[in-house]
Amino acid sequence: MKKSLTAIAALAVTGLAAAQSSVTMFGVVDAGVSYQSATSRDAATGASSKQTRTTLSNSGYNSSRIGFRGTEDLGGGLAASFWLEAPITNDDGATGISTFNRRSTVSLSGGFGELRLGRDYTPTFWNDTVFDPFGTNGSGTNVISSVNGSTGLNNTNYVRASNSIGYFLPPNLGGFYGQLQYSLHENTDSSTAADTASTNSNAGRYIGGRFGWANGPLDVAVSAGQNIAVDTLALTRKVQTINLGASYDFGPVKLFGELSNVQNKFDTALGNTHDSYNGYLIGATVPVGAGLIRASYSTVRYNEGAAGITGEDPRVQKLALGYVHNLSKRTALYATVARVNNRNDAAYTGSLSSAITTGYSSNGVSYTGLPRSSTGYDFGIRHAF
Repeated sequence: MKKSLTAIAALAVTGLAAAQSSVTMFGVVDAGVSYQSATSRDAATGASSKQTRTTLSNSGYNSSRIGFRGTEDLGGGLAASFWLEAPITNDDGATGISTFNRRSTVSLSGGFGELRLGRDYTPTFWNDTVFDPFGTNGSGTNVISSVNGSTGLNNTNYVRASNSIGYFLPPNLGGFYGQLQYSLHENTDSSTAADTASTNSNAGRYIGGRFGWANGPLDVAVSAGQNIAVDTLALTRKVQTINLGASYDFGPVKLFGELSNVQNKFDTALGNTHDSYNGYLIGATVPVGAGLIRASYSTVRYNEGAAGITGEDPRVQKLALGYVHNLSKRTALYATVARVNNRNDAAYTGSLSSAITTGYSSNGVSYTGLPRSSTGYDFGIRHAF
């Protein structure tokens, strides 16, 4: 009898704990046909070339993913929570829950706000995606995001930062919101081998913040951050980002806009130089019955002359148009078409990113010579659960 009562008591305690906790599995499965083309020109001969590719791809509208999140009520207004989110490649099934590199955090929240630890989105990325009608997904992704995430800039902490400590303001501040983030570089400092390039390095450290105000139809936010990309005896390279974004929902149409400045700073024994990438975006969404029309124009001007590059400052422009038809709250069909135009002087020898010309993710195609233009389209289906 005593054992039975003990078992019943244990079940009661377990039931109480379960009532105070919640765990949710969620995800997105997105697949579609994607076409990408890239046209380039030989700087010496003037001859042009074009490469094209058609694929069955994923993440044309929303990023395919699977995740688990949970919250425990600790009482007294405190709550503990976790979030584990993994990317999946449902087009070929090659990538499943192998890493939680989209997000892996644990946090404590209350009246003071939220303290969050782990791998998370950076504050400076949020404006690039929140104020983009295409949400930085698929062929419609704005070129501000393409430049920031390019291999030429090599800003590894552009979208997310690992080993981060984040603080978020509480949600009851009359529409005012904000966050701060510090990402540890986790390199080893040594007093006995300070003359080696791999020692006493701050490479990988990110510091950033974002503050905004959302009230009714208006949402406006500013963010700033700095990532130390390289830190050796010969070179310290820092990527500094400042951007301002806003949206206003008039009902029949919602307008979006963003201004962005990115500086790639080089500190050497010979002096300090920097490259600048200044861009802006304007966009709109228009609800039409069960559907949504999306449109955006984005551009970035390169100024790489400070590093000894010759030629006129190049400029990349992108126009994107799309339509989403919602079959239900969780399932949607989508179509997107986008056109990129690169304008750069014939003498330009800088690092105009291939990511701008060749499409997105693994769907891109290569090019040789000077990038000129590209076209992309996506037709697909997205299901969320």
